[in-house]
Amino acid sequence: MYEHFFQCPYCWEEISFLLDSSVPQQTYVEDCEVCCNPIEATAKFNNQELVFFEIRELGQ
Repeated sequence: MYEHFFQCPYCWEEISFLLDSSVPQQTYVEDCEVCCNPIEATAKFNNQELVFFEIRELGQ
């Protein structure tokens, strides 16, 4: 597992998601641990290294 830190697009707090580095490309929805708003995350790995990470708001 790979822990990636970033700023929540709603509350701007630094949070982290645990990503499975054995899956080359993944998109999923998880709630912010601070404000509970839904965040869609897309991650891409190459040889177990994170090469792309993007988040987007899904609305409240």
